[in-house]
Amino acid sequence: MPTRPKLALVGTGGTIAATTQSNTGLTDYDITQGVQTLLQAVPGITGLADLECHQIFNVDSRAMSSLMLLEMSHKLNELLARPDISGAVITHGTDTLEESAFFLHLALKTDKPVVMVAAMRPASALSADGPLNLYQAVQVACSSQAQGQGVMVLLNDQIHSARFLSKQHTTQTNAFGSPDAGPLGLLAGGQPRFMMRSLLPHTTSSQFDVRTLYSLPKVQVFYDHPDTLAELYRHAAQSGVQGIVVAATGNGSLTPGALEGVSRAHRLGVVCVRASRIHAGPVTDSAYDEDHHTIASHYLPAQKARILLMLCLATQLDHSQIEAVFRDY
Repeated sequence: MPTRPKLALVGTGGTIAATTQSNTGLTDYDITQGVQTLLQAVPGITGLADLECHQIFNVDSRAMSSLMLLEMSHKLNELLARPDISGAVITHGTDTLEESAFFLHLALKTDKPVVMVAAMRPASALSADGPLNLYQAVQVACSSQAQGQGVMVLLNDQIHSARFLSKQHTTQTNAFGSPDAGPLGLLAGGQPRFMMRSLLPHTTSSQFDVRTLYSLPKVQVFYDHPDTLAELYRHAAQSGVQGIVVAATGNGSLTPGALEGVSRAHRLGVVCVRASRIHAGPVTDSAYDEDHHTIASHYLPAQKARILLMLCLATQLDHSQIEAVFRDY
């Protein structure tokens, strides 16, 4: 008989670990279940792999701070360095899933499968989506085709790359997609089927190494709109913010207030990146960038551009190096 793989099952909380007093309640829930309890709702999952459970956090993902991201990455790098661990499955909330997944995609130093899994419905709900998502996440982590794919996310029968995933609906079970790339693969006939592979840098090919970091620079996201107050940018800079990502209009077009704001922020030493309020499509290089010392986010939405900018600043890259990173990643 072939030896079953051994996976680290890492719990951080989220809706997948939440309950309400009613089985029809889908909101206003509490995080009540640890990762060990989640397994009890998934018959047959221990037949797929030996699961070593680790409960790092048990929080709503809106509470996931940069310090918690670092702590999670340190723990996962430690676990995945063990020769007896074949991969990892991480339970997480959906609110900030794409940011955490992208951070780990750049910060983990492993070719082993890493699969993040979440749910849109609490564990106590009728037709809760968490148990099947978790079962399928373990299936993906056991697949040889998952090797070297970076951090993946399993939701709603789809396997997504952390690089492209975004949340596109507030409540539906098919809330997530990868608008500029599509999923890496699907669960078909009860088995993972990969069809694509990301060619962009990640994990072992990423230039970022956070294993000796215990804090990250402050980076804020500003949502641009007509009548934006430039004064907010100056205040952020004077409050110790080192980077600002502007979720700008259209193709990263900055309103007059935002243009004045990024100019003030630059004079105070803050690095400013232009992203977009639109959930798909690139923000391309512009003459604005040279005039106002901004950097285009290209295919990264504002929330992921914030993650990448934090890593760039933590690595003490200069302006031109950060520009190159945003083009390459």
